[in-house]
Amino acid sequence: MPHLLHIDSSITGDASVSRALSARAARAWRAAHPGGTVTYRDLGAQPIPHLDTAGGMATRVPVDQHTAEQAASWRLTEELVGEVRDADTILLGLPLYNYGAPSSVKAWVDHLLAPGLAMDPETMTGLLGGRDLIVLAARGGGYAPGTPRDGWDHAELWLPHGLALTGLEPRFITAELTVAEQVPAMADLIPLAKESRAAAERAIDGLWARETLAA
Repeated sequence: MPHLLHIDSSITGDASVSRALSARAARAWRAAHPGGTVTYRDLGAQPIPHLDTAGGMATRVPVDQHTAEQAASWRLTEELVGEVRDADTILLGLPLYNYGAPSSVKAWVDHLLAPGLAMDPETMTGLLGGRDLIVLAARGGGYAPGTPRDGWDHAELWLPHGLALTGLEPRFITAELTVAEQVPAMADLIPLAKESRAAAERAIDGLWARETLAA
């Protein structure tokens, strides 16, 4: 039975473009997989703990030597890796905050990088490959090639590298200039913002179009 892991990370609630895009993608997936199941995790509303000095070294210490804090951290790592392992498709809503990924997403990636769970400890070969990881990204400004802030989107640059050891290979669908209607200085960019949002929505609607027709 096909299984979807749907993750959001925005902290802006109903105003979030990345949440709207990931919800649209989840609806499209359900339409194409009417018998499928879904696991949902909201990193924005319920962030997972960042790695710290008390428990953060759990992946480098034998399980039978874990402190109480390391054991708790390891259980969470097992849970998070298990959610990915159980999924055929993963949707990640990814806003751009201060030119980078939300810290909650960094914490999620840090927990996934677990030898023996997400990668072979001897060869460092990823164990989570073969899953479709679709990132629904949103960024308030413009970062396209040739723009003044080309290269400032460090979230999209970082994520494939951050996940590389796991075998996961993200592909991005991005809407940009999302704050153009709220920022007076960006008023002349509103048509481009609407075009970018519409292009992202079309890309989402086409993700599983063939499966939907066949269902």
